[in-house]
Amino acid sequence: MSSNDSRAALVLSIEIVLMRKGGPQYHQVLARLERDYECKIFDCYEHPEFLKSVLQEVYPNDYQRIIDDLIVELDEMATQKEIAEFLNLLR
Repeated sequence: MSSNDSRAALVLSIEIVLMRKGGPQYHQVLARLERDYECKIFDCYEHPEFLKSVLQEVYPNDYQRIIDDLIVELDEMATQKEIAEFLNLLR
């Protein structure tokens, strides 16, 4: 799988997990990424620290659950080097 495919799969998985948590918080994540870092979820592939910070602010009690759900959503892709490194930076 190419880097672009991995990136697309990761971004899609993040969006799916966040949308399952609820619409208002999902939109809050998008707004804070834009406001604080001038980026979108797609850009967080190269800057996972941005996503981590925003997720911890928006989901202070559910942050670890979101990471766990993301790992489940990614399934076997979570073991690919690039994806595994990204997930490790979120932990």
